[in-house]
Amino acid sequence: MKRNIPLFKIYWDEQDIDMVNSVIRKGLNWSSGPEIKEFEKMVADYVGVEYTLAVNSGTSALHAILIANGLGHGDEIIVPSFTFIATANAALFVGAKPIFAEIESQTYGLDPNDIENKITTKTKAIIPVHYGGLSCQIEKIRDIAKRHNLILIEDAAESLGAMVNGKRVGSFGDAAILSFCGPKVITTGEGGMVLTNSSETYEKLKLVCSHGRAESSNYFTSAEQMDYVTLGYNFRMPTMNAALGIAQITKIAYLIEKRQNNANHLSEVLEGIEGLQTPKVPEGYFHVRQMYTISVADGKGTRDNLKKYLAERGIMSRVYFDPVHLSVFYKREFGYKGGELPITEAICNNVLTLPLFPQMSHEEVEYVADALRHFFSRR
Repeated sequence: MKRNIPLFKIYWDEQDIDMVNSVIRKGLNWSSGPEIKEFEKMVADYVGVEYTLAVNSGTSALHAILIANGLGHGDEIIVPSFTFIATANAALFVGAKPIFAEIESQTYGLDPNDIENKITTKTKAIIPVHYGGLSCQIEKIRDIAKRHNLILIEDAAESLGAMVNGKRVGSFGDAAILSFCGPKVITTGEGGMVLTNSSETYEKLKLVCSHGRAESSNYFTSAEQMDYVTLGYNFRMPTMNAALGIAQITKIAYLIEKRQNNANHLSEVLEGIEGLQTPKVPEGYFHVRQMYTISVADGKGTRDNLKKYLAERGIMSRVYFDPVHLSVFYKREFGYKGGELPITEAICNNVLTLPLFPQMSHEEVEYVADALRHFFSRR
């Protein structure tokens, strides 16, 4: 019997509804309400950082932290091409240039060795990505950043809760960003957050994210006249989203456990299929399983046929990610033609992300596994 299994489903319960309803029913503070500060503190305490600022998306978080760190024209920022395009675009938002470095096959994060190869006198920052719920080799990358006096900004959009040797991602660098859009470990529908231990950076972020306005009190409930002291944007998170975030983060341990259980089940039933590699977790790493990405040994042709085969059986899958540098925009604007990042390009040709979500049933896991077994047995 054909099923319909999406790539992800959002986990929600009555607490989520009650929290959002409580904000709506107040009829006040739908913007800049107290729930925002509460959500920020909960995330700060969870990750282990001093300051957090909630914003309307992970992309806004990236944009804001680059501005707050004074990055701009003439600067180079090292990023992976194996990422959501916002990681690279953020450099362009401030007039800097994204410099693509290779990834490594263990975590799909930036390769520390190639980072060293890409550093020039113009390099000012590194933005490593923690892919799909697993940290990159962040300790080595942190050491490189310190040695070369570079700003380290962790793109932890997909990996809230992940750890390396007991330390949570988002707490290694000078700053970090999170995303709370639909597929993430916890979600506010749309939303993001910037994390830092620097009070100076935090104060700059508050200006950047709210029109450059110096606020000594809540703008929407105070009669105080407030001045605009720098160029800023409207990156604020609505209060309803923050209320939803509060409800979601109280469940984060449960959500991660359910994701891990389903991922472990998938790996058990897929193990041993020739031509398919399941995701592995390096020693000392804690994987929150935001995504479940397999690697298909025979490359793009077989991978794309598998994707089509799964779709015919009602199983959603997606390539996370195609290389950013080979997108139409980057090829047109920067002249990339392919071959510049051979390791990244090869990995991108092999990966396929399968359905994984907390409420995924035993039967759904088995249905996905049966489809994969049948596909590879025909070859």
